[in-house]
Amino acid sequence: MFAAKIIAWYNENGRDLPWRKCHNPYFIWLSEIILQQTRIEQGRAYYEHFINQYPTVKDLADASEEQVLKSWQGLGYYSRARNLHTAAQHIAYTLGGVFPDTYKDILSLKGVGKYTAAAIASFAFRLPYPVIDGNVYRFISRLYGIHTPIGTTAAQHEFENLLNKLIDRERPDLFNQATMDFGSTFCKPAAHDCLRCIFASECVAHREGKTAILPIKPTPPKIKERHFYYFDIRWHTPAPAILVQRRSNKDIWQGLYELPLIETDRPIPQQSIIPTARQTMIDWFDAEPSSIQIGPTFTHQLTHRTIKAQFLTIKYPSKPNRIPTSIITADPKILKTLPISRLIDRYLSKCAYL
Repeated sequence: MFAAKIIAWYNENGRDLPWRKCHNPYFIWLSEIILQQTRIEQGRAYYEHFINQYPTVKDLADASEEQVLKSWQGLGYYSRARNLHTAAQHIAYTLGGVFPDTYKDILSLKGVGKYTAAAIASFAFRLPYPVIDGNVYRFISRLYGIHTPIGTTAAQHEFENLLNKLIDRERPDLFNQATMDFGSTFCKPAAHDCLRCIFASECVAHREGKTAILPIKPTPPKIKERHFYYFDIRWHTPAPAILVQRRSNKDIWQGLYELPLIETDRPIPQQSIIPTARQTMIDWFDAEPSSIQIGPTFTHQLTHRTIKAQFLTIKYPSKPNRIPTSIITADPKILKTLPISRLIDRYLSKCAYL
């Protein structure tokens, strides 16, 4: 009853999205990874770029990590791109280019969790696995009056068990698309229209006046603040140059290029910023810069941390004799062609000389 009703609604009201027009598992996988933590409006352009730039899984596997990160630039959560690239290489080189066609094998791919595996299994291969995203959690928790906090293991098991009973086993792809679309476009967090809802008469939250409190959300994690001091170091003799480095540690923006920096747990007092920068330059290059100027500041919000970034422009009369091996000398003109974080891109957009 529920499955037939929600699929009928979907057939009349479902969104027209490009990845729904095929059963190519590679394209569906791309769309699902891109849409994690990403709005559909933004994700659509990236999806179209990726299928044009890398039309097959082997094309993606053969690309360098740097190329993939550059294609991903602006989406954030760059571990998704690195995992995507690693999994593509596994499919292309280990599995002979054949995409896994069972839930278990799809789940074994790097960066693929239960949600993504269920989505690929149902959309590409019509396997009866429920896809449970935030929209489905909200819709189903209201409809059935479920008070278990979402995002918990208990909620995952509870919703999976319920949806495994409700899913249309002959049309799991349509069922999953329908429940996600209904939660996204109709059973919204605030602007929901219960009076016109086709499930109003059977919705527990509507009947008990609990629409505003369901789903129950877990306590949000504490946001950590980090302070980055970026050094825009450049000279013009013997040729114009800027110093960059590539993040290699397993942290945010791994594999992306950035300006050299120091990080502190607490902000450096304003009067100490230039002296700290000068001493850092002497320690790094064994040479004092000709000038140091405090540049713009930016606040960059990530899921579990806030980045407070201060940029400083530092000039040397010529190339220092000693440069740490972790720092790369580059032509300023190529900096924007490298994969960089949105924070660095925001800074570079303010630099008229780039």
